[in-house]
Amino acid sequence: MSEICPKCGLPKALCVCETIAKEDQEINVMIEKRKFGKMITVVKGLDKKAIDIKEVTKKLKSALACGGTTKGDVIELQGHHLAKVKKELVKLGFDENSIK
Repeated sequence: MSEICPKCGLPKALCVCETIAKEDQEINVMIEKRKFGKMITVVKGLDKKAIDIKEVTKKLKSALACGGTTKGDVIELQGHHLAKVKKELVKLGFDENSIK
């Protein structure tokens, strides 16, 4: 017997909770300069309860061919990837108008 999602009441295989949560996010993407002139791309505003942030980080790192980490509800990617991150987030199902 398949498990039932407590939020939407559908079986786990058909659950749409994460898809709905992706559309409701207000995401901020910015560049920060760290020690020794290193640039990092910071993605803030993801709800870690509704979305698997580690999975999003893994997909972004793979698509952008860079290193990175997750610290709480913030994703940090090594390098200057401002435009590329926005495109990749749209490919992952996030609303383009909610990414700033």
